[in-house]
Amino acid sequence: MQHGKKYRAVVEKLDAKKIYAVEEAFAFLKANTTAKFDESVEVHIRLKINPKKNDEQVRATLALPHGVGKVKRVVVVTSTKAPEAEKAGAELVGAENIIEDIKSGKLLAGTHFDIIVATPEMMPKLATVAKILGPKGLMPNPKNETVTTKIKETVEALKKGSKVSFKNDDSGNVHQVIGKLTFTAKQLEENCKEVIDTLRRSKPDAVKGKFITSIVVCSTMSPALKIEM
Repeated sequence: MQHGKKYRAVVEKLDAKKIYAVEEAFAFLKANTTAKFDESVEVHIRLKINPKKNDEQVRATLALPHGVGKVKRVVVVTSTKAPEAEKAGAELVGAENIIEDIKSGKLLAGTHFDIIVATPEMMPKLATVAKILGPKGLMPNPKNETVTTKIKETVEALKKGSKVSFKNDDSGNVHQVIGKLTFTAKQLEENCKEVIDTLRRSKPDAVKGKFITSIVVCSTMSPALKIEM
């Protein structure tokens, strides 16, 4: 892919062999933005795991100190916590009616929401649409805390963009948005640290020795900077 002049100008300022201090990397990204929109900032972490082995899979949910700068639109499927979900600000609340809308394709026809949260008693009924939601990454799951009785806290955290989930991809890497370039360098650093700390705590028992092999950060339109471990 041929990059534009602005991108190449930023690349020329980088030292390809350098491993940047975290605060230095974010300061560089903020000072060298080239887009006309508020770019997202991401951290990409390479892990020494075998992603084909179930006992080496990595998955975690965490609350970022400063959120990601994007408000998520939340659907809640519940027969017991509807008033709580509505008060917390969920965009859509229902029970069997939502499941029927999923089956008919009505609910998935547009970009009406980002995430589905469910209370436990609805999971057997949601299982009937698992093949529809699963491939889209929308099936509620206890592992990422989208199946919960704590509807108020969960919806509020998701609406603020503070609660995020990550898992390794097929190459053994983890990718996570940690904010926007309009965040301060300190806010980005603290969000990044929370992701890395959570990842370290999520190291599978089957993985021995070195777990994280490299970490890079970038913005939507920027080259990647390798940062200190």
